[in-house]
Amino acid sequence: MEKRLCPECGDEIKGRIDKKFCSDMCRNAFNNKVNSDSNNFVRNINNILRKNRRILEETLVGDKIRVHRQKLIDKGFNFKFITNQTITKNNNCYLFCYEFGYLVLEHDMILIVKKKQES
Repeated sequence: MEKRLCPECGDEIKGRIDKKFCSDMCRNAFNNKVNSDSNNFVRNINNILRKNRRILEETLVGDKIRVHRQKLIDKGFNFKFITNQTITKNNNCYLFCYEFGYLVLEHDMILIVKKKQES
């Protein structure tokens, strides 16, 4: 019978015939390497989204607030990343980062709001 070798460490695999790795540690290490590029990409985007959400949350005072676009940029807000958008009956397009959203107004002003919880 042919010796089966672990694709991670090269050790001989003992046990079930369909076993692919010699241990859970090797299986996890192998899969972490395979998925690292896509995981890093997703992790970086999630970090940007969390930062955007935090900036909107910290800037919002009360139900809504108008601020200059530059104020958000100075805090590190990235306008390229949102989680969703909502178009109102008045055709206003609110861009959201989780439950915090903003509406782009005239003269580089931004209206920041928080989505109301649906019951």
